[in-house]
Amino acid sequence: MRRGLAALVLIVLSYQLWYFGHIVWWRFFSPNETSFMEIRLDELREKNPKAQIKYQWVPYDRISLHLKRAVVAAEDDKFIDHEGFDWDAMQKAMEKNQRRGRTVAGGSTISQQLAKNLFLSPSKTPWRKGQEAIITLMLELVWNKRRILEVYLNVVEWGSGVFGAEAAARHYYAVSAAQLGQAQAAHLAVMLPNPRKYEKSFSSRLQAHADRIQRRMAYSDVP
Repeated sequence: MRRGLAALVLIVLSYQLWYFGHIVWWRFFSPNETSFMEIRLDELREKNPKAQIKYQWVPYDRISLHLKRAVVAAEDDKFIDHEGFDWDAMQKAMEKNQRRGRTVAGGSTISQQLAKNLFLSPSKTPWRKGQEAIITLMLELVWNKRRILEVYLNVVEWGSGVFGAEAAARHYYAVSAAQLGQAQAAHLAVMLPNPRKYEKSFSSRLQAHADRIQRRMAYSDVP
């Protein structure tokens, strides 16, 4: 019994060290691929064996300030101040979900979303959420806010097979990530909760949300 428990603890610790080692490495070097990229590519290749994802890393200074502000305004307006978790947002999301009787809000921070994108899957199992929390703490410990936002903007999904700000800017607007304007940035930011759905159907309600984000962008603090 004790040997089995010790072996289980060793396995769990080995996994955590694997995650931590990648996080230390990616503090200085850009990820070539993420878990979400692997998942999406496998899905695309089920239909087309030659499918490829669109992904091009660009440094922080070559991403539009408008996009940085828009994403923070839309996804995590306390990004600069929290240490990985926005407890107020999580509480409000839980209350909203209880009222609706289903999951309609998440309350995840940019750090939490990045942890999931880098290493995990879209599943919502208790194990995945627990592991996401541990990785989030690692990210906040090892990286500064600038690095967290830089990697997030470079690897987040923005459509079917479209990952990162550079690929998204070129896919939707035929410009570089550095050239995105305010309206374009707000449009991309509000797509993030469900990018594959919203690239096909961008409703008037979603456009109204993008307009609100555009008005709030000027007040967003970014690193």
